[in-house]
Amino acid sequence: MPELTRYFDHAATTVMPKEVFDAMAPYFLYDFANPGSLHQFGFQAKEALEGARAAVAKTLGASSREVIFTGSGTESNNLAVLGGARRMRKLGKGNHVVTSSVEHPSIRGACQALESEGFRVTYVPVDGSGRVNVVDIRNAIGPDTVIVSVMHANNVVGTIQPIAEIGAITREKGILFHTDAVQSYGKIPVNVEELQVDLLTINAHKIGGPKGVAALYIRKGVRIDPIVYGGGQERGLRSATPNVAGIVGFAKAAEMAMKQLLKERSRLEGLRVKLIERLTATVPGCKINGDLNNCLPTLINISIDRIEGQALMLELDRLGFATSSGSACSSTDHEPSYVLLAMGKSREVALESLRITMGRTTTEQSVDELAEALNVVAKKWRTAVNVPGISR
Repeated sequence: MPELTRYFDHAATTVMPKEVFDAMAPYFLYDFANPGSLHQFGFQAKEALEGARAAVAKTLGASSREVIFTGSGTESNNLAVLGGARRMRKLGKGNHVVTSSVEHPSIRGACQALESEGFRVTYVPVDGSGRVNVVDIRNAIGPDTVIVSVMHANNVVGTIQPIAEIGAITREKGILFHTDAVQSYGKIPVNVEELQVDLLTINAHKIGGPKGVAALYIRKGVRIDPIVYGGGQERGLRSATPNVAGIVGFAKAAEMAMKQLLKERSRLEGLRVKLIERLTATVPGCKINGDLNNCLPTLINISIDRIEGQALMLELDRLGFATSSGSACSSTDHEPSYVLLAMGKSREVALESLRITMGRTTTEQSVDELAEALNVVAKKWRTAVNVPGISR
């Protein structure tokens, strides 16, 4: 069995604590009923569902009525962007969407779907660190803009966006504002009032919860259209039998993450700084992609001169280390990361990128071991291909 301390792909998914598994178990074995059923078994499941909703809402600074559960972060993102834009157009508000050039594929895909329906989409550029300029967002908004969607923290390079500042602009103009907080939730503070958002996406399996459960915050008074139709569950916005066991697990993971947030953030920031210092000092041609300071404490994206990220990832895997050469949602695609290209990186540098993400199981020793492994692999690779001195 692989060593969990050598798992450096926490942005793809996280290790589930035993406490989360134990919290879920009764809802598989005993309290198994459909929460929509009108008998005592159903009422018991309904009580668990609503208790979990209240717990998740509390971590966001929201009310229970403002949280609906979905099956994935992708579904929540689609519901927010498609449902928000379509409802606003029905109300005669316009047909223009503003987003960034470095969004998750689920946002990009939703925007492309809207374009096929006649919407106009503006993709705002980012700087070399992957950060949008608030002025560019303001300038992109027009009289027909109905929704803006900018992620809280990027899933490829970890750069944190100026969400509160953007939220102030959208509120001033009466435009819906959505943020994908899947990567930031549980790692840095995420409060819906402070961020000034109307819609916000979070996901269970990025914080130690189960896969197949996510949530969408919808600010009181905001109306969006459903994208799934049926029995009218989740206030008519997500018709499907709720995954009660998964939702209970989500709530438990959220509570645990919030209790540990400040301590874990400090610990992981220290490990991140240490790993960056080791890599840049000992691995020739190693460069950091993203913002060194305004970044998630868990994520480092590197490029090592003339060594493809996918080859590096496979070599590290052979040594027992799990890393990623891109987003888990596009890990089978050997094209360069569109995020890095949008940041102005060359195709070569984008192909050389490797994503390292830390979490609860990461230790100081495992960080040292990874740094040494990267150094060994880089030297071995250069010797094998007879690469001359570093030129970039």
